Amino acid sequence: MSPSPVDVTEIWARTGDIRQLASLRRITLEDGAEAGVRALAFDTGGGLAFWALEGRALDLATLSWLGLNCAWQGPGGFARPGLHPAESDQGQGFRRAYSGLLVTCGLGHTRQPKDGYPLHGRLPFTPARLIAAGEDWSAPEPCLYAEAEVVDAIAGGENWLLRRRIEAPIGGSTIRLTDTVTNRSRETRPQPILYHFNLGYPLLRPGCSFDCNGTGLLRPPAEPDPDAKPRVTCRPAPSDDGWARCSLAAPPMDNWPGIRLELAFATDTLPFLQVLEDFRAGMNLIGVEPANTDRSSDGRSVPDPSADLDPGASRQYRVTFKLETVTMT
Repeated sequence: MSPSPVDVTEIWARTGDIRQLASLRRITLEDGAEAGVRALAFDTGGGLAFWALEGRALDLATLSWLGLNCAWQGPGGFARPGLHPAESDQGQGFRRAYSGLLVTCGLGHTRQPKDGYPLHGRLPFTPARLIAAGEDWSAPEPCLYAEAEVVDAIAGGENWLLRRRIEAPIGGSTIRLTDTVTNRSRETRPQPILYHFNLGYPLLRPGCSFDCNGTGLLRPPAEPDPDAKPRVTCRPAPSDDGWARCSLAAPPMDNWPGIRLELAFATDTLPFLQVLEDFRAGMNLIGVEPANTDRSSDGRSVPDPSADLDPGASRQYRVTFKLETVTMT
């Protein structure tokens, strides 16, 4: 059964501005390397708040649940586009700029540099063109939403269009991300994509556990390990009803409640789950990375003809987040 539309006339009678209940506001960052970065600040009114960065492909930056930060943030912050070109540092420029909950990697290349492509391709940190954003109280399920287009192209060569829509139900704790990638070039081309979701402290706390579709994958150490080495694994994603559901569950700590974050993705177009474990001091993160290609032993993407896109063809990718408080023993 579909939810009933909200009676906004009653809400208007109880508020001076309906945005005191839930809002999407456009903001511009002003400090240091972040100066000039435009963002959309979502607040569902249900305890979930996050930013989506116009200057970085409408990727997700901060994420908080009931005031608790859940997203890892890197030392470079949310640097403005062009400050750290992807080709810098022998193709490792990605590492100077990646920060926040999500960096989307592609669209013509993912993983380690190869054939002139930098680490994770040229989509990361590419500015988006905002098409629509706001609060929709009249929808059957009232939601905050934003839609944008990102172009990853070179004249006379590859030409990718990413159309991204973000929805967050008003009063809820869910984010829905729908991406449509179109090949606008004249040639059939490989179209790898990888979603680099970064989870950190205080969500990543002593006693937490990480699983996918009920199978335990890892338990982070109680404390950051100065001798730890980053570890990356990639496996076929388990699928229930066409979805893989990864869950990070954290027990209560100090004044913070127990919390569970579920990241789910449709496996028809994202059939692989890559996981980054980096528990070094100064890093301390888990990277949950749905992808449409496998990873080779040298850290590069395995070519897969099923990931190719013909001229004019499109492919859709779907990812959702859900957060909730939990009681853990």
